Order: sequence, then structure tokens, then C-alpha cells
Amino acid sequence: MNLMLEGQVAIVTGASAGIGRATAELLAREGAQVVAAARGPMEMDENRVEAVRVDLTEPAGPRQLVERALALHGRVDSVVNNVGGVVSHDGFLEIDDDSWAATLELNLLTAVRCSRAAIPALLERGGSLVHVSSEAGRLPDPGILDYAAAKAGLRILSKGLAREFGSRGVRSNVVAPGPTRTRLWDEPGGFVDQLAARFELEREAAVLHFVRDVRGLVTGRLGTPEEVARVIAMLVSPLSAQVTGAEWTIDGGVLREV
Repeated sequence: MNLMLEGQVAIVTGASAGIGRATAELLAREGAQVVAAARGPMEMDENRVEAVRVDLTEPAGPRQLVERALALHGRVDSVVNNVGGVVSHDGFLEIDDDSWAATLELNLLTAVRCSRAAIPALLERGGSLVHVSSEAGRLPDPGILDYAAAKAGLRILSKGLAREFGSRGVRSNVVAPGPTRTRLWDEPGGFVDQLAARFELEREAAVLHFVRDVRGLVTGRLGTPEEVARVIAMLVSPLSAQVTGAEWTIDGGVLREV
């Protein structure tokens, strides 16, 4: 499908791996010029991707990122607020003030500041904001309540921006991935190792037990970054011009709300 992204400029944060990288590469393949942001080095496969190293937890970082995109391309048509991260704790009482502050800074305030920096440019031609949340924002576990609260906050941010700027051509939507096999799963000490230790099973057996018996994904498997990226790309596209203020859950059927 032609997503009508040729000539458009998209900013993708947290683009060094996982959902961010998959999104940046997909948007580039669909014809967009992509400004991909991360704190560390990035190796992108697409020649339409400009990698920008920036720390978005620094208050000036988002403004610098948007200014870089404007200097390179003279316009911004979409922003994918994907940067984020989670640290698991033993429970609520183990999450101290520093953890709360750092988690909110990374997972919520980066999106606030990136949106604030980009909206003036988006208003010039109309455009799209996509905020990457998590199923944790609706199914909070005790050990990641700080992360869950930050991700739930993205829903409020997105709906408020949709309400204020929708009549001026700027859309704002949320995608909420469920368990998705990103680098956080397979890196040493990552989620796979944690599940193996928790369930006293081999790594892949532990993943399967988690998927089928603990979380109950009706698809029977973890999602992939590419599957999330496809939904993001559609929300970035002008083809979804009537979609704003919405939340798209990509979780294999875990959330069965009515």
C-alpha cells in the first residue's frame, strides 16, 4: 500500500533499536525523510534516515532535535514519541523518588517536550503525533508502577493535544504495544533471563509459559517491532486523516475490554 509519505519529514525518537528503529526504517521505505533520534550511536539500513544523537531527557534536547530536522529538511510532518524504558522493582515500596522522577522524565516528559517543540512546525502544513505507550498503562504491575503511570499519562497528553489542535490539522494518537520482543527481552539480564529465573525454566520455555499461561496472549506469541511499526506508519500517513485522539492496542489480545 502507498502510504503517501513521499516528501514528508518524520521525527522518530528512541530509534536505535526495537520499535523505534523498525518504525524509522519502515517510514523511510515508504518514502519519508526520517530524522532518527537516540542517545547512543545508530546504524540505519536506509539511506533516507538521518541519525541524530541527542539526550531527550535534557530539557533543551527536544528543541534541538526539531531545529535539526528543520535545518535539514525545512519542515516536519510527523513525530513519533517512542523513546522510553523500564526498570523492574520488587514492588511499589522499592520505587523511590529518584526512580519515579527518572521514569517520568524518560517516558512522559520527553513526549511532552518533543510535542511542544514540534507543534509549531506541524501547524504549518498539518501533521501527526504518535505516542508509543504500553499495555502497562492499563494493566499496571506492582514493580513498574512508575512506568505504568508515565505510559498512562501519554493517553491524557494525546487526547488533550488532539482536542486542542485537531481543528488546525494536527492529529495525535497513541499506540500501546503489549509484550514485544525488542532488545530489552534478549539482552543479558533482560526479560527472557528474568522469566527463566522466575519460572525455573529454559529461556524459550519460560517465554512460552509467560505468553500462554501468565499473560494469555490469544495469538500465542510475542509481538514484533515490525508489527507495531506498521500501525504507527498508518497513523503517520495522511490515509488516517480522520483518526485522532485514539489509542491503538497491539498486544495479541491481552486486553479484552468492552
